[in-house]
Amino acid sequence: MSNTKNVSPVEDFNWDAYEKGEVLGDKSREELVSTYDNTLNTVNASEVIEGTVISMNKREVVVNIGYKSDGIIPLNEFRYNPELTVGDKVEVYIESQEDKKGQLVLSHKKARATRSWDRVNSALENDEIIKGFIKCRTKGGMIVDVFGIEAFLPGSQIDVKPIRDYDVFVNKTMEFKVVKINQEFKNVVVSHKALIEAELEQQKKDIIAKLEKGQVLEGTVKNITSYGVFIDLGGVDGLIHITDLSWGRVSHPEEVVSLDQKLNVVILDFDDEKKRIALGLKQLTPHPWDALSADLKVGDKVKGKVVVMADYGAFIEIAPGVEGLIHVSEMSWSQHLRSAQDLMKVGEEVEAVILTLDREERKMSLGIKQLKADPWENIEEKYAVGTKHVAKVRNFTNFGVFVEIEDGVDGLIHISDLSWTKKIKHPSEFTQIGAEIEVQVLEIDKENRRLSLGHKQLEENPWDVFETVFSVDSVHEGTIIELLDKGAVVALPYGVEGFATPKHLVKEDGSQAQVDEKLDFKVIEFNKDAKRIIVSHSRIHEDEQKAEARKESAAKKTTKKSAKKEEALPQAENKATLGDLDALAALKEKMDAEKK
Repeated sequence: MSNTKNVSPVEDFNWDAYEKGEVLGDKSREELVSTYDNTLNTVNASEVIEGTVISMNKREVVVNIGYKSDGIIPLNEFRYNPELTVGDKVEVYIESQEDKKGQLVLSHKKARATRSWDRVNSALENDEIIKGFIKCRTKGGMIVDVFGIEAFLPGSQIDVKPIRDYDVFVNKTMEFKVVKINQEFKNVVVSHKALIEAELEQQKKDIIAKLEKGQVLEGTVKNITSYGVFIDLGGVDGLIHITDLSWGRVSHPEEVVSLDQKLNVVILDFDDEKKRIALGLKQLTPHPWDALSADLKVGDKVKGKVVVMADYGAFIEIAPGVEGLIHVSEMSWSQHLRSAQDLMKVGEEVEAVILTLDREERKMSLGIKQLKADPWENIEEKYAVGTKHVAKVRNFTNFGVFVEIEDGVDGLIHISDLSWTKKIKHPSEFTQIGAEIEVQVLEIDKENRRLSLGHKQLEENPWDVFETVFSVDSVHEGTIIELLDKGAVVALPYGVEGFATPKHLVKEDGSQAQVDEKLDFKVIEFNKDAKRIIVSHSRIHEDEQKAEARKESAAKKTTKKSAKKEEALPQAENKATLGDLDALAALKEKMDAEKK
């Protein structure tokens, strides 16, 4: 059984007309076209009308304006309104009723621009909230598309808090208020901040009204400066000064907090109008001195980090907020005055001994030299008299050289103990500060913590030998190296210096000896203890003249005696006796002369 439904043919269908392609029935084609056109909107080019979005894809939006064809608009003309959906009413500008393809050409951008100036002015007058699309950055702010007009959004008007990254706002659609219009130059300034300020102002009043000292609030780090941190308490700003961030020392607030961090703070103080609010962070934790171990006592060893340096000492942080001072005198057993900066630096980890501890005053003094034994406790063992050591020259005086054998062990080399032979007027002639010098311990002064040291004692005393070389009456060649009022300094062999008074510098011709002159000198005095040799050039020719005179005198006497013998031979016995007396007289004269 068939389910086919019988359909009756149209009785008055004109088959002849159909065959010729005319299917309009009784009505003419013109009539039908006229009837169709009357059902559509009449549109004119360059006109702005309202249309309905009937479909959209990633590139285009199809808009029906009630015309015989729909218009297509690029999607980017709607980028200021990312929420656009099918069914939304939009304004369009008719550019052309038909293009070459017979397509209706529309523009939303031009439609907005045509009416934009009126709309912007209306928004300003009515304090209206409008939408805009942030196109790009510019100097001092952003460029915003508002109704097709490029408006300026100052950086300070984006938000109530400072903006760190402007780029995150590019290509975003946001709500704005028109805050200023320059009619002459067609400039528009918009603000997003103005939208939220009214709400924040009320919120701010509510917060300020409830503020109390000691109150703990949650806030957000809004800004960090070198002197402190600004905290947003929800529309109200407060400042945590750098000293109130931590019980320990803080070089920069960034060590403690970071931007946008949420934290609890306590209100320390505020002014009468509550515009300046002082906040604290460290006050929410107990003071480190109160948490310090009760077992900690004088004599205990502690470790810490150098946080502050001064000439007089170093502050050591043994725990955040707990510091002790190491005075420079407690850094080394050395008694030389030094700056603490020479011995340690900030950031250095050190171990120290507690010397004093005052919990009430929250003060502590420390020492590091106490970690080493006092070198003077066993000084007699380590630096016994007669032992030899190497020391460093630390300072000069007119009478000697101060040296340091090790930290805390100082000694003095008297100027007379520097050299056996050289006559030193000042120690700087012999050595220099910072130089090393060999020494021998001569004496220990434990009470005054000082050693008497010698340098020349490391060598044998050459004066024992000089005593035999420069014996009295011995003659040596010498050179005058210095002339003084009281006499001359004479350089003798073996590096020895002698001294001659002016009367002993007279030459045989009566002239006075001069500097750099090389002459023979006779030793007339040798003093080993005083290391003094007195010489004379004059004595050499004076002694020769005396010897000549004695010879002549002796010859005359001999001649005289011979004559007397010939005259009185019978009395020979008596004469011989007188001759013996003369010989003794001559010997006495000679001895007297030698004695002189």
